Amino acid sequence: MPGRFVSNRDETIPLFRNPWLERLSHVHPATPAIIFLPVAAIFLWLCLNDCSWLLAGSLVLSGSLIWTLTEYVLHRWVFHYQPTSTLGQKIHHLTHGIHHDYPRDSTRLVMPPVVSLPLAVIFWFAFRGLFGARYEGVFAGFLVGYVLYDTIHYATHHWRMDSRLGRFLKEYHLKHHYQDDDRSYGVSSPLWDHVFGTTARAPRQEA
Repeated sequence: MPGRFVSNRDETIPLFRNPWLERLSHVHPATPAIIFLPVAAIFLWLCLNDCSWLLAGSLVLSGSLIWTLTEYVLHRWVFHYQPTSTLGQKIHHLTHGIHHDYPRDSTRLVMPPVVSLPLAVIFWFAFRGLFGARYEGVFAGFLVGYVLYDTIHYATHHWRMDSRLGRFLKEYHLKHHYQDDDRSYGVSSPLWDHVFGTTARAPRQEA
């Protein structure tokens, strides 16, 4: 069946000597949905108190689109930034390098709440400033986009995705891991890879 869990095989190493920090670095894949979908529902309800369903839907779609751009920017220019200092390299390893070294680590495929919650607060303030009275719908869509991203990311590594869309997303992301990690930055959507010219290259044909 599409989305069926097909493997329990994990690859992992400890990141921290402190047992509490190490525990916080392992996250169940359902955590983003459990935390952020109720929050998104609250903000959608607040939006609907002051606007029509049509406008609310447009705002949610806009927020989801903003998420796809945020996902691309973070993945390409933050997570794949190559620091030269020892401290920078350690931080890079903790934030994203570990995922490329151990891409099948099932408990480090979604963002830990100790990171995602402060980031969500920062984006909440930013959206309030940018969108004024209509920010609730945009922020709701942004959170939904984030949850879809984390869910799709987990699925591409650990679920059998049999639908046409599922196979495309899985193959697209795994090209980033196993073919060229300087391309195919989009996980939930390839849109911005097309915009910025970072889609996966076609395999070379032997002469």
